[in-house]
Amino acid sequence: MFKQITIIGFGLIGSSLARAIKRHKLADRIVCADQSREVCEKVKSLGLADEIFTDLAKSVKDSDLVVLCVPVGAMQSVAEKIAPALSAGAIVTDVGSVKTSVMKTLQLKIPAKVHIVGGHPIAGTEHSGPEAGFAELFIGRWCILTPMQHTELRVVEKLTKLWEACGSNIEIMDPEHHDLVLGITSHLPHLIAYTIVGTATDMEEDLKGEVIKFSASGFRDFTRIASSDPVMWRDVFLNNKEAVLEILQRFTEDLTAMQKAIRKGDGDYLYQTFKETRDIRKAIIEAGQATYAYPTKSQEAVVPEVVPPAASDPARQR
Repeated sequence: MFKQITIIGFGLIGSSLARAIKRHKLADRIVCADQSREVCEKVKSLGLADEIFTDLAKSVKDSDLVVLCVPVGAMQSVAEKIAPALSAGAIVTDVGSVKTSVMKTLQLKIPAKVHIVGGHPIAGTEHSGPEAGFAELFIGRWCILTPMQHTELRVVEKLTKLWEACGSNIEIMDPEHHDLVLGITSHLPHLIAYTIVGTATDMEEDLKGEVIKFSASGFRDFTRIASSDPVMWRDVFLNNKEAVLEILQRFTEDLTAMQKAIRKGDGDYLYQTFKETRDIRKAIIEAGQATYAYPTKSQEAVVPEVVPPAASDPARQR
């Protein structure tokens, strides 16, 4: 599918993508690029790449696909370093969970001879580092692509086929719509989780100890979310502030309504709200988006054969 793919940033997503590409033979060569020598040594020991660089510019030479798997706040710096070394006709994509600011940055820094297609695989765990990745991470998960208006259709289709071969379902959106949707489904939940765990941290020592000791499943789930990479999430909130603040305002209004219902003893309002939210959870489970099937040594996940819809299919676009 590709002659040479350079993956810049070998955390959970980058290393999982490398494993999936290698398993399904989607590239003749995989190049690892990471400014951390420790990460590069780990990638080498795991055998995840054919060549490894700490020099980002050298890593993209002759690559027909470059995937930026770095925090959103690092996109500009990385783009500036690789821009002079990119080959004409190469594709540059990313996996960031913010798209508007990233696309603007890449358009400014990447030369016109290179195709740019924003990407965001809706996949991940709370773990990080090259050893945390696994090839099955993307199976059954959505990957959102945000091509520019003038991006050639064949380029979008080629990137679509790559992610589908890794097991993903594809959706195409404009960057602004992506950021609003992810503000609800991902960014706000993380903000709430960090806040709740922070509230527990600020409690008196004896009470904080009991909170940790007697944690019910709800608080345990919040601590799992709040254990995500702090650099990545700092950059997400700084680069998607408009969408996050809009969703946070809506949430604040809903939270105020809940406070009033509890104060007034309005059991009907509480019941109806809880019922509706339970239905949402049921829909998520039925859509297969609730859990990951982690691989074991005795098992290998099989990626189902996917027949991609036509690129003009409106069901794939928003």
